[in-house]
Amino acid sequence: MSLVVRAARAWQRPRVFALLTVAGLVLGALLGLTARVTGSAGLATTLDTVGGLFTGLLQFTVAPLVFLAIVVGIVSLRDLGGGRTAARLGGRTVAWFAGTSLVAVLIGITIGLIGRPGEGVTIAADPADVEAVGARTAGSWEALLSNLVPDNPVAAFADDNVLQVVVAALLVGAAAYALGEKAEPFVAFSRSAFEIVLTVIRWIVVLAPIGVLGLIGNAFATYGSGVVSSLAGLIVTVYLGCAIVLFGVYPLLLKVVAGIGPRRFFGTTWPVLQFAFVSRSSGAALPMSRQAAIDLGVDRNYAGFAVPLATTTKMDGCAAVYPALATIFIAHISGVQLAAWQYLVIVAVAVFGALATAGTTGWFTMLTLTLAAVGMPPAVIAAGIAVVIGIDPILDMMRTATNVAGQITVPTLVAAQEGILGRDAADAADAAEPADATEATEATASVEGATADRVSATSA
Repeated sequence: MSLVVRAARAWQRPRVFALLTVAGLVLGALLGLTARVTGSAGLATTLDTVGGLFTGLLQFTVAPLVFLAIVVGIVSLRDLGGGRTAARLGGRTVAWFAGTSLVAVLIGITIGLIGRPGEGVTIAADPADVEAVGARTAGSWEALLSNLVPDNPVAAFADDNVLQVVVAALLVGAAAYALGEKAEPFVAFSRSAFEIVLTVIRWIVVLAPIGVLGLIGNAFATYGSGVVSSLAGLIVTVYLGCAIVLFGVYPLLLKVVAGIGPRRFFGTTWPVLQFAFVSRSSGAALPMSRQAAIDLGVDRNYAGFAVPLATTTKMDGCAAVYPALATIFIAHISGVQLAAWQYLVIVAVAVFGALATAGTTGWFTMLTLTLAAVGMPPAVIAAGIAVVIGIDPILDMMRTATNVAGQITVPTLVAAQEGILGRDAADAADAAEPADATEATEATASVEGATADRVSATSA
């Protein structure tokens, strides 16, 4: 075996890969600060290029991955018991989406009322940033509804409009489900294309330590430490709120509803949570999230439907905790006193507006939607977002990790309630039924080998 092959295999081992990712995080921060302190434009440009290439590779796969995963997932629901079962699973999934979002936004508001981020802080937004924010499309209910259905399905993919891709996938998947055998050639093609996209993503994920180095380095080279210290209140409260949801709410629900303890949950999901933290992309983490849900015992067919859907609509970090805290922060630095009804509006937007966060820039849509809903003047909205946008990469890491944890948790909860949690493993055990000790030993070795391969692939 050549040295290159051995190095490549060692790179992809879970512990080695985790250490390399952390090393990339630390080295990137040091290089970024060096570029800022020394004024090295060449180093800053290099870091920006490395991070941009990695992000571009991830973004390249998001739209086709989401489309194919949802189509294949919907068709796979046929194996779970027919149309009524599929409808019940879908309804229960959406109900859990809304319920956990409600809990998350209430936690965000509570922390905001206690910690009062932004109170007593005076920050002047850069006029150029205000102008740039004003040029972006703000979130609104009218824009959300009018943007649901693509005028041109090809344009939805070309523009990377994930929400329109989701709608198209739901329609196509439902049609393929209804046609049954007539749609088998298309379903077979979709399954094959889905596996191809998953393989491409596994290759891209291997580059995560290098991509993280560029992304973090560019953030430190661009923003430095001054902006971080002035906005420390928002950073601390967002991380605290997300941590309570991630390490408190989800493990508690899993233990009570599904009987899955925190050690098992985090032992299974830690690689994908770590990748979500550094990549800041739920879509890029989708293959690992789907596999983590399956490893927790979620039926493979249901996981193929629920996890991709959750990836685009279940974002407790971006759509619940962050908008609540950012709205309170912007109100404080702007001298605006929020009334009780405005806090209720924040809750309502978080629960019913999750679809507006679809895509990698969903936080902007959700925050502007929330600020507009509570009655903030357009000038205050633009100035407030121009202030917080500088630390968005720092906030987005924790938001995305929280998003992904929820995207794995909800399908697990629904699978437990529906009695399909761990069914794949039980079916495999029943099918094996080794007749003697020799067959039993061989079956056990086979399962252990497959598990090891799966862990290695998931960690990559």
